[in-house]
Amino acid sequence: KVNLEVFDVTGKLIRKLIDNTMNAGRHELFWDGKDNFGNNVNSGIYFYQLLTGSNSITKKMTLLR
Repeated sequence: KVNLEVFDVTGKLIRKLIDNTMNAGRHELFWDGKDNFGNNVNSGIYFYQLLTGSNSITKKMTLLR
């Protein structure tokens, strides 16, 4: 089970990118800078959180338009 989500600096969920079962291995994903409703979000700092079973990784990223 894999869950990948994007949050703004206030912790608000911006986009749920993956909520599915995936095979082990390397995967790539491109975020188009849109929220869950298809609206473009502003340039700025965002966080992504990857949850897999018992592992959790949160990293910072910058979106530039």
